[in-house]
Amino acid sequence: MSLLSRLFGKSAPKAPDPILHKDCRIFAQPVAASGGYRVTARIEKDVVGQTKTHLLQRADTCASLQEATDLSIAKSRQAIDQLGDALFA
Repeated sequence: MSLLSRLFGKSAPKAPDPILHKDCRIFAQPVAASGGYRVTARIEKDVVGQTKTHLLQRADTCASLQEATDLSIAKSRQAIDQLGDALFA
């Protein structure tokens, strides 16, 4: 246990596990908003040895963190299917 976690009783939050979809990695990262959570995700893809990143942010809000996480993944998959590599341009 690190000194900071012993002092403050918390450890650093675990990074979200990626969801793979069509050579892309989706990291659901809902953001706390008034009355719930906003749909947000980071989408990554390796292109010619370089990692390209797109931040998907929606105005949609959900009451629960799990619902926002699920919707973040669904909206990310939809963006990847519709835009393909243009998502990273």
